[in-house]
Amino acid sequence: MFEYFYHEILRKTIISFGTLFNGIEIQQKNSNGSIASTTKVPLAYGPTQKFLARLEQQEDLNKATAMTLPRMSFEFTGLTYDPSRKVTTTQQFTLKDSKDGSIVKKAYMPVPYNMAFELSIMAKLNDDALQITEQILPYFQPAYNLTVNLTEEVTENKDIPIILESITMQDDYEGDFSTRRVLLYTLRFTAKTYLFGPVSKATSDIVKSVRVSLPLGNSNNATRDVSYTAKPRAIKSYTGTVTTNLSADLTKDSIVAEVVDGSTITNKSYLDIDGEEVFVKSINGNKLTLNRGQDGTDIVSHVSGTPVRAITSTDNALIQFGDDFGFDGSSE
Repeated sequence: MFEYFYHEILRKTIISFGTLFNGIEIQQKNSNGSIASTTKVPLAYGPTQKFLARLEQQEDLNKATAMTLPRMSFEFTGLTYDPSRKVTTTQQFTLKDSKDGSIVKKAYMPVPYNMAFELSIMAKLNDDALQITEQILPYFQPAYNLTVNLTEEVTENKDIPIILESITMQDDYEGDFSTRRVLLYTLRFTAKTYLFGPVSKATSDIVKSVRVSLPLGNSNNATRDVSYTAKPRAIKSYTGTVTTNLSADLTKDSIVAEVVDGSTITNKSYLDIDGEEVFVKSINGNKLTLNRGQDGTDIVSHVSGTPVRAITSTDNALIQFGDDFGFDGSSE
């Protein structure tokens, strides 16, 4: 029923959340208002109780290697399904692999989940805690969007809202005189992320040919009456090679185009004139009789000198996934 896959989405979201608070600094000032020192606040992943226990169990409070304050820690505390962002479970999306353009990757729509986080600010001085808190809160009103590449297989970047849910402060100063004081601010966040399932691969991105067999209506033994083969045909020039140029303006209502050199054009072929696909019905010297606006392209006016590009079998082989295309067919 299940197959192995691991996109590291939860891990990437946790790391991305931590990087939001990785560059916070505090400053200590002299009595005259000048800056005495600037300190970068260390950040680590782990439960707050772990760091508080380490502070309380230091054998020598004056030891140079003692853990210093202020510092911050964050922890992933819970995961819940978010029904408000639910989409159709059977809906799929496809796109090209960035490493191999000939392969299409297909995946079901992602499942929305909310990740709960706690960010703890530990300080000895109240002013230090207030400096840190004030550098964080203005960015959350109450959400801050964080762009994360959730899965590299389909290069899917998602904006993950990080929502500030609550703020609590704890200032316990119990015990004897030598007990170390810790001010603790706890900020609780919710990250609205998405979880992707397995990604499948297809060997081809565009149907290159279709063969249809129709049974005879007047015979029970006959296997087929006619076979029809259809192949996709490009409706624009992918190569971009200019065959000739218009020698006169081509109005929107005209079906005759004058070109510089009509000998470079093949009769009963398709041309790309500045994004409009036309079919060449006949050629008389340098004058082309056209069927305008083929395969749904817009009929527009073109000025003299506009490049005329032939649409050839080379262009048919270069049809891109997601592009529009026409069909050429033959019956047997």
